[in-house]
Amino acid sequence: MNPTRHAIGLGLRRGWTEFVLSLRSPQDQGFYMFMGVATLAYLWFNRDSEVEGTDLLLPSFALPSILGALLAFGVVIGPAYSLAMEREDGTLLRHKALPHGMQGYVTGQVVYHSLSLFPLLLVILVPSFLLFDDVMSNGLAGWATVVWVCVLGLLATLPLGMIIGSVVPSVQKVGTWGMLPVIVLTSISGIFFPIQAMWGWVQVVAQVFPTYWIGLGMRSAFLPDAAAALEVGDSWRSSLTVLVLGAWAVFGLLVTPRVLRRMARRTSGSQVQEAKEAALQWVK
Repeated sequence: MNPTRHAIGLGLRRGWTEFVLSLRSPQDQGFYMFMGVATLAYLWFNRDSEVEGTDLLLPSFALPSILGALLAFGVVIGPAYSLAMEREDGTLLRHKALPHGMQGYVTGQVVYHSLSLFPLLLVILVPSFLLFDDVMSNGLAGWATVVWVCVLGLLATLPLGMIIGSVVPSVQKVGTWGMLPVIVLTSISGIFFPIQAMWGWVQVVAQVFPTYWIGLGMRSAFLPDAAAALEVGDSWRSSLTVLVLGAWAVFGLLVTPRVLRRMARRTSGSQVQEAKEAALQWVK
């Protein structure tokens, strides 16, 4: 069997196994339930609020934006933490010692974190259809848009998580180097209110990064065409959404393998031991 194909096959199986184990994990189940309950509570308590200047209720506007934000947040922070932790505990070192082991490792990470997104979306979407009216205004065309936005969103953001996990000096720094910037970008990306409500330079910054475009794509899937009046240029800008997310995906495809190879070359047994000792000191 081709060694590369064998490594990728092992990665696919590893990713699926980790996903199945996560579904059985009380910690992961608690995370899904917490995020679902928190999101639904926010939407429920604002169920009668209208978006200013429209007849749209806030849950209808905010739900697709929140789904987009969770997608972007989850597939950046999840891989960043995983990569940083497995670099410190020696998992990456063991993979590096195997033929094409890094290819298998990356494949497993992509499968696991992509699949882990769906339970989170389901625990929010299914109750939302029962609790709120007009959740999906565009029928099958809307669901088709959800699919391509999710695929492009994953390709655009998941490599960023791997890059962050490769360059952070320790697991403890992921919050500073990864989580904090992502939270800031999410807060300015038109998730809870139209982006035009912010300063012009903030709008420009927000539109550079994938989070805004994932949220915009999700809103174009769920909301009626008239709601495009709330967006920049009074348009969903679907073609530009594809171009921006595609550009970030290409960036990730070109940069991430180089960063991972460099990180793998620099990882040694002594570094793993030092990282473990530093983590123990941090816990104490």
